[in-house]
Amino acid sequence: MLVRGIRTLLVANRGEIARRVFRTCRKMGIRTAAVYSDADVHAPHVAAADVAVHLGPPEPAASYLDIEKVLDAARVVQADAIHPGYGFLAENAQFAAACAEAGIIFIGPSVDAITTMGSKLESKRVMDAAGVPTLPGIEITPSTDLAAAADSIGYPVLVKASAGGGGKGMRIVKTSADLPAAVESASREAETAFGDSTVLLEKYLERPRHIEIQVFGDSHGNVVALFERECSIQRRHQKVIEEAPSVAVDEALRERLSQAAITAAAAVDYQGAGTVEFLLDRHGSFYFLEMNTRLQVEHPVTEMITGLDLVKLQIEVAEGAALPPQALTPTRSGHSIEARLYAEDPANDYLPTTGTLEVFSFDDSVRLEASVESGSEVSIFYDPMLAKVIAHGPTRDAAARILATALRRARIGGLTTNRALLVRVLEDEDFLAGEIDTEFLDRFDPATLDGPLASPSEIEAMALAASIAGQAERRATSAVMTTIPSGFRNNHSQLNIDRYRLGDVALSVGYRILDSQVAYEIDGESRPAAQLLAAGADSVRLRAGGVDQTFDILMVGSRIFVDSPTAAATFEKLARLPIPQTTLDPGSLLSPMPGTVVRVEAAVGDTVRAGSALVI
Repeated sequence: MLVRGIRTLLVANRGEIARRVFRTCRKMGIRTAAVYSDADVHAPHVAAADVAVHLGPPEPAASYLDIEKVLDAARVVQADAIHPGYGFLAENAQFAAACAEAGIIFIGPSVDAITTMGSKLESKRVMDAAGVPTLPGIEITPSTDLAAAADSIGYPVLVKASAGGGGKGMRIVKTSADLPAAVESASREAETAFGDSTVLLEKYLERPRHIEIQVFGDSHGNVVALFERECSIQRRHQKVIEEAPSVAVDEALRERLSQAAITAAAAVDYQGAGTVEFLLDRHGSFYFLEMNTRLQVEHPVTEMITGLDLVKLQIEVAEGAALPPQALTPTRSGHSIEARLYAEDPANDYLPTTGTLEVFSFDDSVRLEASVESGSEVSIFYDPMLAKVIAHGPTRDAAARILATALRRARIGGLTTNRALLVRVLEDEDFLAGEIDTEFLDRFDPATLDGPLASPSEIEAMALAASIAGQAERRATSAVMTTIPSGFRNNHSQLNIDRYRLGDVALSVGYRILDSQVAYEIDGESRPAAQLLAAGADSVRLRAGGVDQTFDILMVGSRIFVDSPTAAATFEKLARLPIPQTTLDPGSLLSPMPGTVVRVEAAVGDTVRAGSALVI
């Protein structure tokens, strides 16, 4: 029997998860409300809702994390319920309690469950009492002897925020000399991300798998496990590629993991969607890591193999309904893989990138859940994830192939992303063989995973297309001699020359177009002539070697994004007559990414050594 039907639902979040919840609400006939900050005035999630309420400045503490502002927004739109998504207030017990006090349904578990499982220390105590295997860990307090605590656990240790998740507030420490700084930085990051600076030390397993179980509970005493997800491909403890099921889990292990997850959920009388995360070592033993009392970023892969709508189940359970038969006795079909597309530079230590995403499109071979669209502004204020791209196939190899091909074919222009890294992982022999663990990406030089998704011959053709598009753009915008071809001469003496940089490699393209024939050379070496079938500033069609191919072009300042059906590359066009640049004064510092100076570690007159921290 329903407690009460939800008529209007507000999502206390932003980006792709807000759009995801709105999509299910529309199918259920529920009115939707969005909230947004100054940085998100034009964000897609705002337009996707029926109504929207402005919260305030871009900083999360003054907008998405401000409980009173969110509740005021709910009152303004007369929301019956609030869905917290993930991140921000999703695992904030104070927020859940405030919703209850305001008479608003919180789409999530009880305050007690959030409180217990939101503390990694308390949750470990509860799991130990319930018989769920855990890793040894110690809470860090002002009186803790850090060296002694780490020695008692044994290196390597993991410094981990007690609250929150998503890889924030986590540091691997292998020596005692690195421990104090790791604790301080993890604590500071935890305070910023979750409002709680508490951290703990935990035994760090080297090269484990990260396996999690999707659980669901209702108010009628039902708790079920909806199979496992493999989340081992990570950087900085944050997941990059997730899949279901896991190649490392057979039926016997699946049963043990599922039973442990159900036990964990039942120990806190869990209701709603939750995820119990485990580390699986190379010997088949698993250990409780944490429980996320919310919907996971990677929930779509579970939906793809089970056919269940987890957001719909969340809403129905919050209304008071029992889990339906298809959730109580779930079945699975095929294999699903999700890739997180980030605005970041893998070759530059995965640092976030910002700016305008000029073009963004995928074909319909995959499920796309995106926080952006063509023209979206990617700011410094929020997580750099642009989208989740999800494929489903009858087998793991099929799903990986579908996903890799979709990423190759996608048009993503204006920002540096991790697209190439995702494709190379999905096509990697070890990945396809299932030989993965949480240190998978650490075994690669990021430069080998990054770079253009093109062969040398494809790069040459793409560079030629970039030059032809540039010529077409100059002709289209020229104010004088508009009918004269670019580079026209009565007597041809030389080719038009464009110079580019592609990553760390420089190349030059010499070309001449006579009627539809293109004579060209790369780095001074002649190539067989190509035929120009069509040319514009945003698209070039060439015939080379008897094969016709179309290249999509996007010019953003000196950068040229070139896409073909199978490849993608970003060229930096070098100035023909470069202006001498001023040099930096000796000792100057350049920030590798936009940010805020939170502390200056050195003062005038201090003696510093190489490697000393100067600014944070």
